[in-house]
Parts: sequence; structure tokens; C-alpha cells
Amino acid sequence: MAGASPLGYHLDSIRRLEDAGWAAVVLPSLFEEQITLAASGRIRHRDPLDQEFAAGLADFPAPGDYPAGPQEYAAHISHAKTAVNIPVIGSLNGTSAESWLTFSRIIEQAGADALELNLYEVVTDLDMPGTAVEHQIVEIVKELKRTLKIPVAVKLSPFFAAFGNLARQLDQAGADGLVMFNRFYQPDIDIKTMRPSPQVELSTSAELLLRLRWLAILYGRVRPSLAVTGGVATPNDGIKAVLAGADAVQMVSALLRHGPAYVSAMRLGLEHWMEWHKMTSLDDVRGRVSLEHTKDPAAFERANYIRALQSWSH
Repeated sequence: MAGASPLGYHLDSIRRLEDAGWAAVVLPSLFEEQITLAASGRIRHRDPLDQEFAAGLADFPAPGDYPAGPQEYAAHISHAKTAVNIPVIGSLNGTSAESWLTFSRIIEQAGADALELNLYEVVTDLDMPGTAVEHQIVEIVKELKRTLKIPVAVKLSPFFAAFGNLARQLDQAGADGLVMFNRFYQPDIDIKTMRPSPQVELSTSAELLLRLRWLAILYGRVRPSLAVTGGVATPNDGIKAVLAGADAVQMVSALLRHGPAYVSAMRLGLEHWMEWHKMTSLDDVRGRVSLEHTKDPAAFERANYIRALQSWSH
């Protein structure tokens, strides 16, 4: 499936994705800050016109810098659903419930087939414990599941002390899918201006290994569907993801590099590999290299860590 990318902003490119054979499309995210600014004129509970807060909010984009505001976003979902027959998935990106609970209903009413909840935050408050962060995420999902009838997938970062436990909590909260993982876009530093220099670097296959690890750990042990995003750059990457336990494979960077037609190369690579292994169904592939039947997953992980360290030679 096509993950959230600039191609989702335009109906023509969404049609191209469908024509090329993509199974679904995730639209680019609507940000929490856009919703609160449109609803109350505030960002993170602060008035950007108030001099007391102006400096702290100066780095946020101006309202006109976003491709679409909240109401335009809902209209775009409706138009996309009319334009194509593949599932169209809305995306909300933020850190708290705020007015999401109201706007998520608008996304549902606009016709979205599902909602991807993109929970992205670097916690800089040194007084906030990890348990509080996890509790907030779980409560958001519980509230959304009480509000919505459409499926809710949760897109997460891997940076939790016990990610498996959080996955189980989200399972119990009603999440329909887990999307692994969010990429943290870490700004560089411009040594001329001595200011942060944020920029997007497209992902490569090198980022896939962390995703494979958690797919393999969670497969067969939690109810939500498992989707991988980040690091799927080649057909072999997609095969590895399914072997580890992925129910869905999202692609963005490879899509932007090669265009919508690249999905054909991904499919052919998978088909040829399955023929070579005499496999007739994805069910024969999915989870084949997971830890579902490993008696002691912790020992398995520790053993492979030690073996990796010992594998180096000049």
C-alpha cells in the first residue's frame, strides 16, 4: 500500500496509484496544530499572536504553508473516495486527543475507510515518566475507538523501554492495526547560521532491520494487524517483511524514487520468489521467520545479539 506522501495531495496522482495496482493509499497527515489553530486560534494552548508565546511558536509553519486546512482535508477525502475504488485512509498526526476526537468523526463522515493515528512526539519534559507517555497514547486510542466505527491503526515510534507491552496495551484498547515505525526526522545543524536545519532524507533498506525484529516478536501474539513502514526499498525487503509477520507493507521512499509503477516490480519479485519456493499463498509465507513458535524469545534475541558481535572479521 502507498503510505502517506505528497502523491496523496492530488486526485490525479491518487488515480495513478490505483491504476498502477496499489492496494490502498494513506493520505498525508493533518496535524493537530492545524486543527487547534483553525478551531481556537491556538497552537499547543498558546496564542501565536501573544508576544509572550510568539518566539516559542515562530518555528511552526504559517497556516497558509500547509497544503490543506482541516475542512479542505475532509473535502479531499470525499473527493478521493469518489475518484478511486481502493481504500482511502485518513491520517492524523499529533501528540494528544485535543480536538482530534471531533475531527476524527468528520474524517469518518467524509468517507475514509480507516484512520491512521500518527503519534509523533519527542518528549523533552524531563519530569514526564515513560509510563505517562504510554498511558496517554493508550487513552487516546480508547477514546477514538469509542468514537469511530472505522478501523484505527496506530503509527508508533520504536523508542519505548518495553514496546511489546505497549503493543499489548494498544491491542486491549481496541487498536485495529499497528504501523511500525515512525521515522524521527532529526534536524542537522547549519554551522554557518548556527541554527537547526530540518530536512527529509528518503529511507533505505538499512532501516528495515528494526522493523523486522518487532514484526517477528509481535506476530501471532497480538490481535491488531501489523504493518511495516520505513526501509522497504526493494522486492526482497517486502518479502522479508512478510516472512517476519507483516500483514501490510507501506511504501513511500521507493514510491517517490521510482514512481507508482514500482509496485509491479514489488509484486513480480514476490511472485517469482514464491514460485521458486513452491509456495502458493501468502499465508504460507507470513510469519515464517517470526518468533511465534520460539520457546524463549528473550534468549533467542540475546543469542543473536552475541552472534552478531562475534560475526565481525577483518
